[in-house]
Amino acid sequence: MLKSAEIRRQAAQRLRELFPRARGWEESTDVRLGNQTADLLVRFKLGEHEQTMVVDVTPLGQPRQIRAAVTKLADARRALPAAYPVAASVYIGPQSARILKDNNLGFVDLSGNSYLAFEHVLIDRAGKRNVRPSTRPLRSLFAPRATRVVRALLAEPGRAWRLEELGRAAEVSLGHSHNVVKRLEDLRWLERDGAQRIQLTKLADLLEGWVESYTYRSSEMASYFVPERVTRRLMADLARTAVAEGRRYAFTLGAGVSLVAPPVRLGAVHCYLEGDPAPIAAALGLHPAGEADGALHLLSPYDPGVFYGLLDKAGLKVVCLPQLYADLMHWDRRGPEQAEHLRREAMGY
Repeated sequence: MLKSAEIRRQAAQRLRELFPRARGWEESTDVRLGNQTADLLVRFKLGEHEQTMVVDVTPLGQPRQIRAAVTKLADARRALPAAYPVAASVYIGPQSARILKDNNLGFVDLSGNSYLAFEHVLIDRAGKRNVRPSTRPLRSLFAPRATRVVRALLAEPGRAWRLEELGRAAEVSLGHSHNVVKRLEDLRWLERDGAQRIQLTKLADLLEGWVESYTYRSSEMASYFVPERVTRRLMADLARTAVAEGRRYAFTLGAGVSLVAPPVRLGAVHCYLEGDPAPIAAALGLHPAGEADGALHLLSPYDPGVFYGLLDKAGLKVVCLPQLYADLMHWDRRGPEQAEHLRREAMGY
């Protein structure tokens, strides 16, 4: 893991690259602001306007650490109202980025993502992957088979599990479920009762950690032209055909939200489908398309765990709520907004 001083040095370099026309660039480190110490204070001129940024460096850019940075930067803003507060880390993912934006704070990371919005400046660069994924201390917790256990715990948040029950439900070995539970115990994200039953206590931390490490694009996607406007009838036809072929299926992304937490306009249909999608598409009379041109997208699951805890909505199968949330957080610009709508209206944590 990079040390804070090195992240600070590289973050300052990133900021200089983002403002190539800046003049009179000055950097100060460990500056006292009220009751806080700012890791970095940057002053420069854009045209005739003087600008000041106060930067807080956090080695981990996961939501829990970013929320702590929000508190620290809010104090810095009160101490120096003219300064624009910025968080800096190795990697700031979609969930952490939204937390900062919602608090009117900027950010820059070492992976190429940035958001700076003040006066006449707007820089918004997103979608870059973590340049140092090995720095994630939770990486092994969110490997495909491990997420079967994670998904089961999140899908039934009030349940107290015996270890054997959890392993059977998640379809992993007793040893594998033990390893995941042990890791969660080390993080203090779950507890055991007097009968040694397991219950998740830090639901939000686990959900957000998974989101930071996951994208639905881990699943292979096949896209198809749809001759008419996308409707619920198309979804019903797809479901009926999959069932007739003995295939598991589950709607996700916009199609899933439209069934679970309406009203959401149905623009395209994304559906996890077990097995080769080509025969199903042929039975529906659909022809292959590029992703940008297709309206039906069939995903071959990166792991069978996506079919855990399926919801039945109007006779159609939808992925469980934590799976739907994780998928949405990495979908186009509407995805994070719809994910928060889902979390607020249906998940409760």
